[in-house]
Amino acid sequence: MADETPESFIPYDEIVQEALRAVVGRVLSEVASDGALPGQHHFYITFRTRYPGVEIPAHLIERFPEEMTIVIQHRFWDLKVEEEGFSVGLSFGGVPSNLNIPFAAVTDFVDPAVEFSLKFQANEDEGPHAPEAEQDDAPKTEPVEDGSNVVSVDFTKKK
Repeated sequence: MADETPESFIPYDEIVQEALRAVVGRVLSEVASDGALPGQHHFYITFRTRYPGVEIPAHLIERFPEEMTIVIQHRFWDLKVEEEGFSVGLSFGGVPSNLNIPFAAVTDFVDPAVEFSLKFQANEDEGPHAPEAEQDDAPKTEPVEDGSNVVSVDFTKKK
């Protein structure tokens, strides 16, 4: 009996990834409709800056050429959620900016108030290039010690 997994003609990896990214969309939609974050909730959202459809100011792409983490907490405005992504107004160094981010560009979604985290490891062919770790001053998140409320999804294909 072979130890190889049979080839699937159903794209389970893509289906699961899409469903988990829908969680991000639903959470942001609820915040957008309420106009504020409930309780102590706040979000760290990491995304690939050069992913198709990402629209951010050029100075942010220069500073974060691969990935960037934004914080949605106290000062944000015009949060709008569509089926494919979201837009939000944030201030960077006192300069107001509008960002448009497709959900497919998101690599991490963290709500540290309740130790909830979704991590996405997209296929290399999903965008122009695979994400790389950035050495920047964006907030970093630590793994939850007991693993509660943490979902890590690995979508690499077996060859």
